[in-house]
Amino acid sequence: MLTPASSRILASGTRRALSSRSFHASARRMDDSAPLPARKPMGTFRGGLFGFLFGSVLGGGSVYSYVLQEYKASNELLTEDIYTLQASVTRLTNHVKVLEEKIQQKRK
Repeated sequence: MLTPASSRILASGTRRALSSRSFHASARRMDDSAPLPARKPMGTFRGGLFGFLFGSVLGGGSVYSYVLQEYKASNELLTEDIYTLQASVTRLTNHVKVLEEKIQQKRK
């Protein structure tokens, strides 16, 4: 069981132990680290030019994607219409052949 005096001694010893410990690096570790190169700040002109080019590429890519999708959709509709027209021309050709055969049979 701790008495008030012993708890004060224990608490002060813990504080001394914590306060006397500091962080440090060894000399070998300090020698290995090289200073970082100085960063060149990005100027207003370069930042604006970079932003403009980035926006242009992003906008151009999205427009290209949209136009490509619309082209594919219209191409599919046109192909479908061509097949429908081909089928109706085939039916009309067959119908005309049947009528010509009937006319040929009546003439005989």
